[in-house]
Amino acid sequence: MEALPRHTVVDRLETRLRDDIIVGCHPVGSLLPPERELASRYGVNRTTLKHAFGRLVQAGLLETRHGVGTRVRDYLRLGGADLLPTLVRHGSDWLGEIFEVRRTIGALIAERAAVRATPQQVSELGSLLAAVADADDTLAIQLADVEVHRGLARATGNRVYLLLTNTLFQAYMPMRAALSRPFIDAQVAHDRLAGVVAAVAAGDPVAAKSEAESYLTATERIMWECLR
Repeated sequence: MEALPRHTVVDRLETRLRDDIIVGCHPVGSLLPPERELASRYGVNRTTLKHAFGRLVQAGLLETRHGVGTRVRDYLRLGGADLLPTLVRHGSDWLGEIFEVRRTIGALIAERAAVRATPQQVSELGSLLAAVADADDTLAIQLADVEVHRGLARATGNRVYLLLTNTLFQAYMPMRAALSRPFIDAQVAHDRLAGVVAAVAAGDPVAAKSEAESYLTATERIMWECLR
């Protein structure tokens, strides 16, 4: 096996091990080979291997027990949404599944927000939407857009919706730069979201859900185009 470049050795080893785990080279539930053997296989020292193990343990892909060894965790059975950023780095199929959940949850949040939003929350949504139009670069537009969605989640009165919103955004953060095309023009980004906020402000759950579905479908299509 080809030795890894030394200047990014831990990062590259983490990526290689993660990919090998996800594709099944190291099956779920199996113990990894002894550290000395694995370090030799990848052309690294054991200290580097331990650093990479530590990252993958923190990510939820491995578990280490003293006297037993390092085992591949059954992440689909035991893992949580915190694993999504790691999995998205591996392949775009995970991104497609995240987008599906984004559409479903996003439309539901908008519908609930239209029913439950307080006047103060409606006012906040207006301010957050205005900040999208005022943003002066792609990153700022993207982050302002995220805050509108967090505002919609808060307006549901259900904190779990807010945590789900945070999780979904964090899931595709590793690819954020590649998914920036919907946020190039501040006014266009603002107008794309304006219908959702207006329907929530009007207390119309049917319109809010429809507007959110339109927004989420349109931005998803643009994001996929970025990846082609």
